[in-house]
Amino acid sequence: MDATELVARAREALDDAYVPYSEYRVGAALETADGTVYTGCNIENANYSNSLHAEEVAVAGAVRDGHTEFARLAVASGARDGVTPCGMCRQTLAEFADADLPVFCDERDAVREYALGELLPNTISFDTLEAAKREE
Repeated sequence: MDATELVARAREALDDAYVPYSEYRVGAALETADGTVYTGCNIENANYSNSLHAEEVAVAGAVRDGHTEFARLAVASGARDGVTPCGMCRQTLAEFADADLPVFCDERDAVREYALGELLPNTISFDTLEAAKREE
């Protein structure tokens, strides 16, 4: 699946978003190492801290089915404003993907590509936590 098709899947996921508060729909499409695609949409809650982000919904579906290696991610919003994953979602992605994971963001007239490491440099990882333990 190429980037354009993956972005199209993220756009399709927008239709399922539950956003009565912000009215800002987000969809994500996550391709696993074996080519399976999981989609997710944002699901809001009146208590905003309980809301789910599209990327984490996609990751949860993939991990639930046994996938922990990801090939690439596409994110789209209803505004087609080039939305990128938030910091929390970037950290979640970094748990399962390398810094070179391609992240495609849907803009009105283009698709912008980032590497996960560009979006989240110096991530917290198993290795950084283990190094901190050794330093104590």
